Amino acid sequence: MRAIQIVTTRLSSCLRPIRLEFVSSSSPQLFSNTRRLLCTAAATKSNGGRSGSIVAPLVANEEGEEVQKIDVNPPKGTRDFAPEDMRLRNWLFNHFKEVSRLFGYEEVDYPVLETEALFIRKAGEEIRDQLYCFEDRGKRRVALRPELTPSLARLVIQKGKSVSLPLKWFAIGQCWRYERMTRGRRREHYQWNMDIIGVPQVTAEAELISSIVTFFKRIGITASDVGFKVSSRKVLQEMLRKYGVPETLFGRVCIIIDKIEKIPIDEIKKELGSTGISEDAIEQLLQVLSVKSLDDLEDVLGGAGEAIADLKQLFSLAEKFGYSEWIQFDASVVRGLAYYTGIVFEGFDRKGNLRAICGGGRYDRLLPTYGGDDIPACGFGFGDAVIVELLKEKNLLPELGQEVENIVCALEKDLQGAAATVATTLRSKGQTVDLVLESKPLKWVFKRAARINARRLILVGKTEWEDGSVSVKVLSSGEQFQVKLNDLE
Repeated sequence: MRAIQIVTTRLSSCLRPIRLEFVSSSSPQLFSNTRRLLCTAAATKSNGGRSGSIVAPLVANEEGEEVQKIDVNPPKGTRDFAPEDMRLRNWLFNHFKEVSRLFGYEEVDYPVLETEALFIRKAGEEIRDQLYCFEDRGKRRVALRPELTPSLARLVIQKGKSVSLPLKWFAIGQCWRYERMTRGRRREHYQWNMDIIGVPQVTAEAELISSIVTFFKRIGITASDVGFKVSSRKVLQEMLRKYGVPETLFGRVCIIIDKIEKIPIDEIKKELGSTGISEDAIEQLLQVLSVKSLDDLEDVLGGAGEAIADLKQLFSLAEKFGYSEWIQFDASVVRGLAYYTGIVFEGFDRKGNLRAICGGGRYDRLLPTYGGDDIPACGFGFGDAVIVELLKEKNLLPELGQEVENIVCALEKDLQGAAATVATTLRSKGQTVDLVLESKPLKWVFKRAARINARRLILVGKTEWEDGSVSVKVLSSGEQFQVKLNDLE
């Protein structure tokens, strides 16, 4: 009776995961009937909802046993990577890695699971409310990383004096954020980060942008497709100082300004007003943030400030690096993370169909925030989702079929062992081999060879094998010949 009581109570709401308990396991019929009742009621309760939102329905398997039918889709906002998707992902990641190598950066990685405190900085950041976080069995607060930069800072502090500055590191890692999904924005994504630790000059930011431009060129993206909006957090600092706004409000104001293209301007004004900034200061601030040229900015701020000097140097370096046509000044770019301190930049789709492609900047005070030394630093993050959307839009996605050098097939069942020997011999020489593991007709083998883009078909026949040879067919030309196993290359 205990099971029936629990089921009846739980079915009244169906708002929480349902658990069955039995005093004894000697009542299989009771168990089966109760589960059927439970699933029927849950399905009725969730009519019109997402499949599997309460409990998966029961179906009969081939043996007639009742089993739960699972939702075969991955959790909302996440992705599977089937072979064709993995080929694209590997292609993209290989470009990330090759560009990083060309610029002399070393690869690092960090745990996907970090302590929650690493990512909780200042109230108001979107990222704070988007954490996948929980308490583990050791009563520790942990979170799936939403970005890579705090983990980088932790590792730099951990290494301390054992590493020599400057550090040039890159990483490609999966990040998790519980956020509203749009085109190119998911709840998990992979991110390419390049960071420079220990260089205070703007030359560091200039090189980082150069690396991204190099990546774009490698995959066929041009300056007419993508650009970079560039500004400095110091512009906003100088404006706030001019109107007597306390330094303590700087991070909060940056987070609000970062929403300029995301919410109506009246909402921006309302949020800025809630910080205590006067209406006159808000109007002047928004007017400055609409400035799109350095000359106009200099008219407002004067030419003596650090912001103007840094930006002028960056644009000068852009000419030397050869990407001046890719960048433009935009005072409204501040980036939404509280740790940025100087130059900031965002890669954007010039047609305006997509959200920011990448972004980064200087974060000189991040390490001291975690108790580390006061070391200058800058870097960027580049997600995998938006760039794939852009490549689709530009018809630049590569055709990446499976490619195997050899397909090896035994012509008789008792030659399967011989075919395995041939496959092992070729693999030991660094060649890729698809070994046919069953007895299949040649028609099937040729079809498979075409599907996997095999270069050669190697047939193991009785007569040839007795002579220590195999038959080789070059599939592109149709040329066929016999060769000794030892001579097979």
